[in-house]
Amino acid sequence: MGNESKTPPPPAAAKNTKNPKKTNLLDHHSLKNVLDESVTEIVTSRGYVEDVRLSNIRLLLGTIVIIIALVAQFYPKKFPENRNYVIVNGLLQLIVYTKEKNAILFTYPPPGSFDRTGLIVSSKLPRFSDMYTLSIASAEPKSISAKKPVEFTKSITKWFTKDGVLVEGLFWKDVEGLIDDYNKEKKTK
Repeated sequence: MGNESKTPPPPAAAKNTKNPKKTNLLDHHSLKNVLDESVTEIVTSRGYVEDVRLSNIRLLLGTIVIIIALVAQFYPKKFPENRNYVIVNGLLQLIVYTKEKNAILFTYPPPGSFDRTGLIVSSKLPRFSDMYTLSIASAEPKSISAKKPVEFTKSITKWFTKDGVLVEGLFWKDVEGLIDDYNKEKKTK
């Protein structure tokens, strides 16, 4: 039967559809992770490029801590004399505490923009709570081009179905609204 008709290929729009993001509604960390990954996608889709310098510094310091710990394991002296591990690990924790805090994304300014600072996108989802807080602030708050930080706090129950699938359209709308609020220029009289 060589005359069988072949089904036409799916339209281009159908090829670009992604698998829905599904998570366990009872797992707090899984919920926050899905939301944070989506926020990163949304912000980068708006032209902001991720700044990974701080992550690279953390990786370098973490590697140094591991090397020092390996050397200290086989070093003939006991703990008080080989405390380099504690010093470098303390430096790593200081960076996390002072610079990162709840940040999920650091960005450069968008190409072609007059802004000279990127963004720091932070999120919080307290344990045993459904209230997700997302905030956007300038990466350099003391800069002249820095804008006022913006945030929203909303219940995550409106973004997930009862089966744990993220309703991305609603979430994108909320996050893009927050980005637009941040990017609004100050009106002068």
